Amino acid sequence: MSEAQPCGYCDEGEALAAFGIKIMDLPASKLVLFKEQSHPGRVIVASKFHVDEIVDLSKEDREAFLEDVNRVAEATHAIFHPDKINYGAYGDTAHHLHFHLVPKYHEDEFEWGTTFAMNPDREYLTDEAYSEIIAKYKAALA
Repeated sequence: MSEAQPCGYCDEGEALAAFGIKIMDLPASKLVLFKEQSHPGRVIVASKFHVDEIVDLSKEDREAFLEDVNRVAEATHAIFHPDKINYGAYGDTAHHLHFHLVPKYHEDEFEWGTTFAMNPDREYLTDEAYSEIIAKYKAALA
């Protein structure tokens, strides 16, 4: 990726707003609520460093990033009680290290037992509902 190309995770502007809402900064990452909520509680943990691969981080930065992912997973379990969280780190199009944390639920069965769709485009919330989820994550991670 050339430096001239915009990065939604770095810029936090319109490119990010197209799919997410920034919740907060963590020590080594930014936490973003994924607007499409077919999987209640779905978030993205994006590195604070503009790198393409996890191997591009120093050992210390990698450990700090993975600790953030773990903290967010713990918060997701505490808030939403999923049966499983799927972790996706693709980056074919968004050349910035980030993990999708996608809670899965037996009772819902949507995509249970399969890989989650990047954007199934089926469940969007009201601004008030997004704000409630954001407040829950902020409280759990405080």
